[in-house]
Amino acid sequence: MPQDLTVGYLIQQLQDLDPNPRIRLAINPDWPFAHFLGTSIVISDGVAFLAEDGQEGYLPPGIRNALAWT
Repeated sequence: MPQDLTVGYLIQQLQDLDPNPRIRLAINPDWPFAHFLGTSIVISDGVAFLAEDGQEGYLPPGIRNALAWT
């Protein structure tokens, strides 16, 4: 997967999904966590930044395995 994703790519990946599930960011600095996605999107220098809105907790083992973060 490319490191620099575009808004169009993200829209394409999401367009066929059920629109009702909640969305989280999966972040793996050293320990894999789930983070809430904020409502703010800021565009600067051609980059769209999605705001993080707090940590929910550790990612479930099945998600860590699917992301190969075990």
